[in-house]
Amino acid sequence: MKTLYFIRHAKSSWKHHVDDWKRPLKKRGVLDAIQVSKLLAKTCIKPQVIISSDAVRACSTARYFKDAFALKNDAFILNPQLYDFSGQQVLKLIKELKNTLDYVMLCGHNHAFTSIVNSLGSITINNVPTCGFVAITFEVNKWSEITTGTTSSMIFPRDLNKYYDTKTN
Repeated sequence: MKTLYFIRHAKSSWKHHVDDWKRPLKKRGVLDAIQVSKLLAKTCIKPQVIISSDAVRACSTARYFKDAFALKNDAFILNPQLYDFSGQQVLKLIKELKNTLDYVMLCGHNHAFTSIVNSLGSITINNVPTCGFVAITFEVNKWSEITTGTTSSMIFPRDLNKYYDTKTN
């Protein structure tokens, strides 16, 4: 069995005059990444590896998850293939994952992530929001064999008040 965790990067800032790839997280994005990562570290099986887009907003988001899951540096990979908005490069990366990995977290971008979770998962999601998390499990032994799996979990920042008192945390 294989499980993919998708994390769309947290909310980024548009107030800086930088290339899209260099956009940083805004304060709200940092807070969402901290809260979602801490919740997932308590409720999900630890990923064996986190692979993130090398865009600043994505790798910044992914580092919060790396820290929350206490992953070592060699289990944190920046991959420019995930700086993809159509999903074709992301899907190619997934199909080429090492079969020794069973739990993989990907951190990247929309529209790619919404498209992929809808094509691979068992439910339709209109839009994976910033810092949104979707887990999909597949009844296969090889990543190259994945087709449709089961959407097993979703957490979106707007739902965090179910888990946290947002005034005190």
